[in-house]
Amino acid sequence: MPPSWLAEPTDLALEDLLGRSGPEIARAMSAAQEYLHGHPNADLLRAVGDTVASVPQVEHLGRDFLAGSLRGGAVPDLLAGRGLFFITEDGKLFLDCTSGHYQMTWGYNHPDLNAAVVSALQQGVVWDDHTNIPGNPVKRLAAKLVELANPGGSSPEELLADPAALNTVLLHVCTGSVACGAALKITLRHFQRVKPQAGQPAIIVLDGNYHGTDMCAQRLRGMWPELFCGLEVVSVQPNDEEELRRAFAERGERVAGFWAEPVMMNREAIWVRSEYLQAARALCDETGALMTVDEIQTGFWVPEVLMFHQAGIRPDMVVVGKGMTAGFHPLSAVVLRRELDVLETYDAISTNGHTPLPAYVALCSIALIESRREHIARMGALLEQRLRELAQEFPSLIASAQGKGLLSGLKFRRAEDALAFHARSVERGLWTRAHAYHAGHSTVLTKFALIVDEPVVSFTATGFRELLARLA
Repeated sequence: MPPSWLAEPTDLALEDLLGRSGPEIARAMSAAQEYLHGHPNADLLRAVGDTVASVPQVEHLGRDFLAGSLRGGAVPDLLAGRGLFFITEDGKLFLDCTSGHYQMTWGYNHPDLNAAVVSALQQGVVWDDHTNIPGNPVKRLAAKLVELANPGGSSPEELLADPAALNTVLLHVCTGSVACGAALKITLRHFQRVKPQAGQPAIIVLDGNYHGTDMCAQRLRGMWPELFCGLEVVSVQPNDEEELRRAFAERGERVAGFWAEPVMMNREAIWVRSEYLQAARALCDETGALMTVDEIQTGFWVPEVLMFHQAGIRPDMVVVGKGMTAGFHPLSAVVLRRELDVLETYDAISTNGHTPLPAYVALCSIALIESRREHIARMGALLEQRLRELAQEFPSLIASAQGKGLLSGLKFRRAEDALAFHARSVERGLWTRAHAYHAGHSTVLTKFALIVDEPVVSFTATGFRELLARLA
């Protein structure tokens, strides 16, 4: 028998809650969903770029009340999605080559994750709770992140006793921006404790970094200089080891920390090479600086789950987020050495951190990665190969194939060509992103969800080739 407050349930029908056009919009959504689920991927690939006749044309909601920066749209908004595909409000079918905003690890509404959420709710896992009572899924996720950060089979007891292990997890943060902010606070607090006489701290970062939208994180990429004092931010070019060594040598023990992303998706998918990161690790050890690897983009997109292992390094902190919960609900974390656990509870916190249901989804996502490691590695290698072939085939247009694995891009020789290619790819139904809004940037980006397969990679490469041939 339901509790008294459910005796007369409130009608929460979609068609009623979407306003005056709600019934028509709901019918269009249902038709789009029926089309996506009623056709195998092979049929959907053949129809990419087409308008789905069975989706009724209706008057959709506008963006009138959204913030000005998001009020306009280059294409109609999303209506429904499944896997790697989505249909827009005008009925056009797209292949999503970027996993939403780079966070949909398993594409749209993965059936295994959907079923896991329903099952977890039935077993008593709650959506959210107070940070001080995190629950078993949160505690297990923390243990799993430690296990992933320290491969080798050490027992939990051994990891907790090892001062060099990444054995502590700050998991009560919702977004990657808050997690990066926490790691930066830890870096500066640690500097104050171990180098009290060193003077002004310096953080060495890679030019083009993106460590979130917090003001301090944005300061690392050159913003708000007039509002900050007492902190030097040193920007160096990725993979330029000579410049890196010079930056450390000029500041010595004033260097508080070094930050890097293994693949810089905010700077044209530049892959930061292993030997460069190894040199940075050695320089941090020499100067007593902390090394932070930001895996908000790369984490949960490689067979090892955490990409820093490919470089053969052990950072002092690793920041994860974005794809950890596969787009279900934002949840982020900082994995660090126990010595660096120097923040108080409310120094870095989100209301929606330590969330049991998203933590459970993260555990499910990790389990899916571990069961498909070979497939993920194979698809990453195949995509790299196909993009390199395109770069070799169209050398007058493409300067290089960028990135590593499924985090990839094509760098054009001219920004105008990159923008033209991007516009034509979207017109073709291939949802990509373009980085051509800073001087020297001219790259079209892809970041496929982990369910990508060989037919999708081949279809995309063929589509790209046709578009490039039209530009040549």
